[in-house]
Amino acid sequence: MPRVESKTVTETATPQAATVAPAASTPAVFVLEDGRMFRGTSYGAQGTALGEAVFATGMTGYQETITDPSYARQLVVQTAPHIGNTGVNSDDAESRRIWVAGYIVRDAARRPSNWRSERSLDEELIEQGIVGIQGVDTRAITRHLREHKTMRAGIFSGDAAKAPDKELLDAVLASAPMEGARLAEEVSVDKAYVVDPKDHGWDGEARFSIAAIDLGIKAMTPIRFAERGVRVHVLPATSTLEDVKAVNPDGFFMSNGPGDPATADAQVKLLRSVLDEKLPYFGICFGNQILGRALGFGTYKLRYGHRGINQPVMDRRTGKVEITSQNHGFAVDAPLDGATQAPEERYGRVEVSHISLNDDVVEGLACLDIPAFSVQYHPEAAAGPHDAAYLFDRFIDLMEGTRDGRTANLSKEPVDSAHPAAPQKTDNKTEDKK
Repeated sequence: MPRVESKTVTETATPQAATVAPAASTPAVFVLEDGRMFRGTSYGAQGTALGEAVFATGMTGYQETITDPSYARQLVVQTAPHIGNTGVNSDDAESRRIWVAGYIVRDAARRPSNWRSERSLDEELIEQGIVGIQGVDTRAITRHLREHKTMRAGIFSGDAAKAPDKELLDAVLASAPMEGARLAEEVSVDKAYVVDPKDHGWDGEARFSIAAIDLGIKAMTPIRFAERGVRVHVLPATSTLEDVKAVNPDGFFMSNGPGDPATADAQVKLLRSVLDEKLPYFGICFGNQILGRALGFGTYKLRYGHRGINQPVMDRRTGKVEITSQNHGFAVDAPLDGATQAPEERYGRVEVSHISLNDDVVEGLACLDIPAFSVQYHPEAAAGPHDAAYLFDRFIDLMEGTRDGRTANLSKEPVDSAHPAAPQKTDNKTEDKK
């Protein structure tokens, strides 16, 4: 397939904007907001898809990637060159639908070959109206995004690709940026449901019950809890403290999800109410950013984010390095060294428990005077390594200790016990300064 590149130069494309006629030779073009264009052929549905262009570095797990709600309104560039080899199936989806706004691959599989495959990835994209492009130089796209930051973009295929270059670029520039996007409510469930331990191999009574706020939760997350004997009440993103108390939980959880954490005022307010109740808290990804905001820290947009299943993180309490699954474009701006007083002083001391070994971005927070902690990455390992599975056990230990009155916090000792907690200047936007 030709890979012609031109220097000529949001909203997810709706099903009405895409046709479902497969055409491997139909022209398509990928347009970045700075004017750079990459030409290839159609993959999946034909039409127009607008969103934020990001790259994901996982060499496997593409089905889990495209069904992760955290990718809502994003055009995902797969850095692995061969995509679709194992097809798709009914078991590996992480949510009820594909959430990526569009999909960009280099060499799409001509046919899937795997004993679990039920249909091809191309067929799945067509069925769900997801516009994609194949036959483009994804390495060049990735290098461009790393050098110039993530940006708005568009995929145009079929009749849409025939428009003049200026019209295509104008469409991209008219699309909404990710900054200021409030998306968690769009991807969350409308009604609460329960994931019960007995349905996932647990023999006996449930050990604990938790309320989990769905901000874009992945299916494997409540399953990982259920496998450990924890009953999970999954609640909508708009839930209140009264909704949480109604399920009489032993702990509180906030999930991963899409959008700008600066827009999550309702969830920050809810979490502060939960922390005031001294209910044990665990947050993942978006839930980490919400804990940061609840404690009084700020958040900021990363230059190109962390996306993939090979991101190195250090647990500063143990000194161990974990290879983690990540998908985030925003981060918490908190002091990296030692325990510090939370800007919201009633929550006491807090420390950065995990950091990225690539760029020192905050990858976890641990409160020292209240039972709360969070991580920026995805320990459910779908897809991804199992290095971080211990975090589910850590939360169970926190709930057990709080229930038995043995501990009010997570820590054995602070990361830097030699330094007292004190307000510190926060200026760790390492990746953002590149």
